[in-house]
Amino acid sequence: MATLWNKGTAATDKVENFTVGNDRILDLRLARYDVQGSMAHIRMLESIGLLTRNELDTLLVALEDIAASIEAGTFVLEDDVEDIHSQVELLLTRKLGDLGKKIHSGRSRNDQVLVDVKLFLRDELRTVRDEVMTLFGTLQSLSEKYKEVLLPGYTHGQIAMPSSFGMWLGAYAECLVNDMYMLGGAYRVVNQNPLGSAAGYGNSFPLDREMTTRLLGFAAPDYNSVAAQLSRGKSEKSVASAIGSVALTLNKFASDCCMYMCPNYGFIHFPDNLTTGSSIMPHKKNPDVWEMVRGKCNRILSCENEIALLCSNMPHGYHREYQLLKDILFPALDLLHACLDMTNYMLGYMEVNEHILDNPLYEYLFTVEEVNRRTLAGTPFREAYKQVGIEVNEGRFHYTPASASGATGDPDSGIPAGPLPLGSLKASDLGHTHLGSLGNLCTEAIAKKMQDAWFE
Repeated sequence: MATLWNKGTAATDKVENFTVGNDRILDLRLARYDVQGSMAHIRMLESIGLLTRNELDTLLVALEDIAASIEAGTFVLEDDVEDIHSQVELLLTRKLGDLGKKIHSGRSRNDQVLVDVKLFLRDELRTVRDEVMTLFGTLQSLSEKYKEVLLPGYTHGQIAMPSSFGMWLGAYAECLVNDMYMLGGAYRVVNQNPLGSAAGYGNSFPLDREMTTRLLGFAAPDYNSVAAQLSRGKSEKSVASAIGSVALTLNKFASDCCMYMCPNYGFIHFPDNLTTGSSIMPHKKNPDVWEMVRGKCNRILSCENEIALLCSNMPHGYHREYQLLKDILFPALDLLHACLDMTNYMLGYMEVNEHILDNPLYEYLFTVEEVNRRTLAGTPFREAYKQVGIEVNEGRFHYTPASASGATGDPDSGIPAGPLPLGSLKASDLGHTHLGSLGNLCTEAIAKKMQDAWFE
């Protein structure tokens, strides 16, 4: 196998197969970033006199050809080549002879793979950012559309207090704001340049690391060469934590959808072609998409812990286990992209039940409303609570929302005089006005929070 580190002896096939593993396949995802990092590196080498201008121009043309083949999908990692770094240098050497070998001056595979991974993760975080923003917009739009439609709220899995579809959907939109904070934090960790730290101790060439930082668009260098190498694992763990935050939001939302789709609840509905059936029960409409979102997000959540366990007992400096980080994180990123896309897709077809409260089962949703009404009328809260509790226990509690819109029997409305039935109630009928309540969802304020959480 062609390796950059070969000194005239070869490992056995058994050793090579064990140590390389799945890395060659995963390395293909870093190809464009390896070329990008190499272009910045050789521009810097020319600036400090390690390459002539003609040599630089020749190398850049050759690297641009390789980049074009990567974008066209024709680039391959040859069977006897160890990794992406070896393949790029091999192609240059075949084409340019000894000039191709000069591109490795002043760097190690350690800082080379570090810069590749950081450039890759930076792009991945931007993609997740955009996908989160798309889902955020969908949730906010649906929140406004259904803000008046009441929905039972639950605690401990028991009927609790009135909520609304607007509050439910808007809650997950705001959760994505916090996830965006996490993504932005991971982006700041990743957006630092390790190139030039070599094997972790720098080298005697007068490298211009500020130049490569600028050329690659990093916010700053990883200044200390040892710290640059210590970022291996730290960067991946930060990204895993951030995507785990998004995954937790999607996981809980998917769990809600599984529950709300159950006929015992019947709160939401999706077209038959977005559900699955049973091989034996002809009535079944299973929430397989949401179950898979939930399960895949659980796998994403395990990623941070797996990275922490892999990296937690290594002293500083490079160790071969770091190679396994790609095998942990890259598939998790793919799962998250798929889950974000599918969640947004499914929401485009969601139908909500606007008549949930026609069922008398949900009358107890309004016990707190009644306690508050009596408290506002002068009864001490604890006494009002006790009164309503006794009525519930004795089966005498009935909520009559006399203040609901149309309850006065406006002849133009066609609604008879007297209180509205519960099934006719809207969220605004309950008089909740404080920030974040049923009548004040703060949609625009949450959108402003998300705008402020945006990162570049």
